[in-house]
Amino acid sequence: MVERKILLGNEAIAHGLLEAGCSMATSYPGTPASEIMTTLIQLKKQHGLSCHLEWSINEKVAVETALANSYMGRRSAAAMKQVGLNVAADPVMSAAYTGVKGGFLLIVADDPGPHSSQTEQDTRQFAMFAKLPVLDPALPSQARDWIAPAYALSEKYEIPVILRPTTRVCHARQDMAVRAFSKGVVQPVFEKDPARWAATPKFRYLLHQKLNEKLETISRDPFWQPRLLNAAALNDPTELQTPKRHAKVLVTSGAACAHAVEILHALNLWKHIPIYQVPMPYPLSENFCTEVLDIAQEILVLEETQPVIEGQIRDRNKVKGRLSGHVPKEGELLPEIVENILRRFLHLPTAAPTPPSALARRPTLCAGCGHRAAFFAIRKVFPKGIYAGDIGCYTLGLNLGAVDTVLCMGASISQAAGFYHAYRQAGQNTRHVVAAIGDSTFYHAGIPALINAVSQGCRFPVIILDNGTTAMTGHQPTPAAGITVDGITVPAVSLEALAKACGVKHVSVGDPYDLAGFTELLQAAKAHCQDSENGGMAVVIARCPCLMAHARQEGRPSSAPRPMVTDRCEGCGFCLKYFECPALIFHGEKEAVSIDENICAGCGVCVNVCPHQAIAWAPADV
Repeated sequence: MVERKILLGNEAIAHGLLEAGCSMATSYPGTPASEIMTTLIQLKKQHGLSCHLEWSINEKVAVETALANSYMGRRSAAAMKQVGLNVAADPVMSAAYTGVKGGFLLIVADDPGPHSSQTEQDTRQFAMFAKLPVLDPALPSQARDWIAPAYALSEKYEIPVILRPTTRVCHARQDMAVRAFSKGVVQPVFEKDPARWAATPKFRYLLHQKLNEKLETISRDPFWQPRLLNAAALNDPTELQTPKRHAKVLVTSGAACAHAVEILHALNLWKHIPIYQVPMPYPLSENFCTEVLDIAQEILVLEETQPVIEGQIRDRNKVKGRLSGHVPKEGELLPEIVENILRRFLHLPTAAPTPPSALARRPTLCAGCGHRAAFFAIRKVFPKGIYAGDIGCYTLGLNLGAVDTVLCMGASISQAAGFYHAYRQAGQNTRHVVAAIGDSTFYHAGIPALINAVSQGCRFPVIILDNGTTAMTGHQPTPAAGITVDGITVPAVSLEALAKACGVKHVSVGDPYDLAGFTELLQAAKAHCQDSENGGMAVVIARCPCLMAHARQEGRPSSAPRPMVTDRCEGCGFCLKYFECPALIFHGEKEAVSIDENICAGCGVCVNVCPHQAIAWAPADV
């Protein structure tokens, strides 16, 4: 009997990689792509596989590492989210020219919406820019099943191939058969070819010519041609009697394709409206573009999020989509949105709008999170500062009024430097600027920014919020852990040593749970930055393990100290406004707050936060 499992889309991708003989996979964690590497690690341990897996320091390094493995004729993959591709853009653009030997898959998970990203950028458009073929699966099963032929495509034309699942594919679940993993080991062979692997500009011109020739041939590859999903729709006799309906054709890809298929079935139009799925949006077959224009009077293109397919079918009179305004120019194409688009295109009554849901509670840092205490202290020491923030769960410091800017990974330090230089140039040296960055983000992109700030004579504090993990994306280890995904002990990379190596003279470490002590560290850093003779940049490391990954307590015993609200509480709301711990429950003005014992972590920081000393440590017997 064939074993079957219900797999998450990212789990299915991991299965597909191992089935196809991937010998090296690299990644940097980022939603919605994180579970790909997590699953690979689990499967490697379960099945005793020999592939090399790693959480790389950032996406650029991930691509460069896996690419070298591909140069030696071995199948490789690098996985990331769509904004991670921006970090990896340099090697990706160059690899399109140099090409590969062993199959190389760049798995980039896009986030239409967006749900957990700075942008809803479209990797298919990046693929056009980079001149790389890109595949757009509609279902988890397709994401898995296309991996082996994608490797074959990569090896046949010696070109990197992008697989682009979106959030609805990565995080959907589907029942599928479990297949055996490849356990063969391909021996690495590096054939020296400086004109290719180390090409100078003149040779790059020749490589560009070859790349263009490859793309022209790839666009005609039979396996990746657009597929008519309902062939009966073109031959149904009712179509001949109703040319108005027959004149309409759907062209779609990705998750929008899955939605459109379901909706056509629900509207009983499956046999009447031809629908084409485009597995490879770029390079799109010129023959297909010509043929679909010949058979249709109107073509509706459903794709997320940019008009990649629509722009390649060059007839603005016939083609309807984002460019024409028939499809929204932003946002995710949810099923209800797709249905109304289809209804309007087919001149059917539109569905009633979905009533707005009740407002949900805004995201907030977990109860007991050390970042909350650190932000409270930052605002206390730098009350009128500009707070440059970064990408991570600590971005939620904006709820506490302690994050003013969030741009991209590592930008907190660079932007703080920009603010500092602007104030210094204008003679406003008393205005404080503070940068806050997480430990994983600092390793990823903060180091160059810190070196730059030091070398440019900046004087502001950098607070590294060190919770010992990559908390936002699933608790992946940082270089400070000193261990690989295979459990091998390696040298740990110290944040303190890194900061000093970047040229920072004033480096301190403290636990933000010790609010008074941590506040003193910030005051000392502030003084160092203001010291006109010996001052400079300062780094304060707020070290407090993430409660979700490194529980400080497991089932806190009833005898352990815990905070309690006393009768001095007047319901002023200070603790809610400036500390916002979800364990503190506000009951209204002049009403005493209460503590939710079910989620209270017992950190006791609130005891020191209340200006009226209305929260105290409960007696041991209470």
